[in-house]
Amino acid sequence: MNGHPGPATGGERASARAAGLIGTLDAAAARIDAARELPADVLAEMHAARIFRVLLPRSVGGDEATLTEFAETIENLAIGDASAAWVASQGGGCALAAAFLSEEAAERWFGPPDAVLAWGAGIQGKAVRVEGGYRVTGTWTFASGSRHATILGGHSYVVDAAGAPILRDDGSKLDRTVLLRRDQADIEDTWRVMGLKGTGSDAFAVTDLFVAEADTVDRENLAELREPGTIFKFPGTVVYGVGFSALQLGIARAMLNHLRDLALVKTPRGVSVSLRENPVFQQTLARLEARLRAARAYLIGSTDAAYAAVAARGEIAVQERMDLKLASVHVIHEGVDIVEAAYRAAGSTAIFESGPFERRLRDALTASQQTQARAQNFVTLGRMLLDLEPESWTFL
Repeated sequence: MNGHPGPATGGERASARAAGLIGTLDAAAARIDAARELPADVLAEMHAARIFRVLLPRSVGGDEATLTEFAETIENLAIGDASAAWVASQGGGCALAAAFLSEEAAERWFGPPDAVLAWGAGIQGKAVRVEGGYRVTGTWTFASGSRHATILGGHSYVVDAAGAPILRDDGSKLDRTVLLRRDQADIEDTWRVMGLKGTGSDAFAVTDLFVAEADTVDRENLAELREPGTIFKFPGTVVYGVGFSALQLGIARAMLNHLRDLALVKTPRGVSVSLRENPVFQQTLARLEARLRAARAYLIGSTDAAYAAVAARGEIAVQERMDLKLASVHVIHEGVDIVEAAYRAAGSTAIFESGPFERRLRDALTASQQTQARAQNFVTLGRMLLDLEPESWTFL
């Protein structure tokens, strides 16, 4: 692995490297929002800390971290800045694709130290099967991290020369994710939003682009999985759920830290005692702290248990998928509620852009609009708890 960025094993854990960036990210938060992407100096520090290599295989110089280590890494980044944490989480989930590529393709795409893969949400492309690969056309939206990505990925339905869908053995439409260089796509600046402003989640498009078979993956076909590591047995949707729930934990942690700091110096107008000496505030802070610690323990306990089960069995079962989905959906909702309660407890101080509260509320609310946080997920999980067939397996 000569030439790879840092040791693939040993050394400082990814979560500790992320913790070392909290101050940098917090200080750069206003610049990140204003740029609507990661500024070059911030991106350089994240690359130096190998943040985008946490879930890459060791064979290409990655950490090949456990699910819990990934969660703790994203949590620490989010204490500093949620946009940075979001693109690291999204990029981590995308990086699992390296385990499905041939050794040559994985090295070519992910060997460089600045390699980052970003892809759009959902299957929005069409890949016409031709000799040696596919001719791909599509537009993909919500490509988080696409502005600093070196690789773009487009999920596409596979069709024949006549445009007819090619089916899997179970009758569902076959899809593959095609990989391309960023400079091969047309990028549309669409990311003007309320929160997570710095993720640069733009749209990109290609038209009739040839992509070789070796540069495509079937994310659901374990028969194509080349790497033996336990983390690669987890579906991308599960990993995204863990990452995005850990992000909410990090935002909530920062909010409560700042709320405590505020209480040490603030006496609300028209009140005779400081927040610190106010029994109502004391109870509020204690309850929020307990809720956050409970949510974190639930997520980390779930990732530890699921990872151990998959490591022992060699594959993931429906039970682990359900357990992780229930934990991640709950923690996302709980995290947002804690953030909102902390915002309200800070009073008028919280409304100022120059303060630590307003941005984090926007980021938490924006992150909670993603599919991983849909209330419908609770319906799916509730049906499974009642031994009923879920209405949809799409996001489990």
